[in-house]
Amino acid sequence: MSKGKNQPPPVDNSVSDSTGQYDLRFVLWRQFCARYNVPVDTLPSQLDDDQKDKWEEMKAERLRS
Repeated sequence: MSKGKNQPPPVDNSVSDSTGQYDLRFVLWRQFCARYNVPVDTLPSQLDDDQKDKWEEMKAERLRS
């Protein structure tokens, strides 16, 4: 067995109609907003530098698997 076959497929960066608001990225964003008192309608590009660092850290930690 080759090691390449055990690798997960690349993550698709689109929201499917079947998952919609329950897509892991949306759930993670809501958790981030609740934890750091960020309005949920804020875009990641609108975060300040400290918040961006926390968001990137949280994404890396939770979306890694």
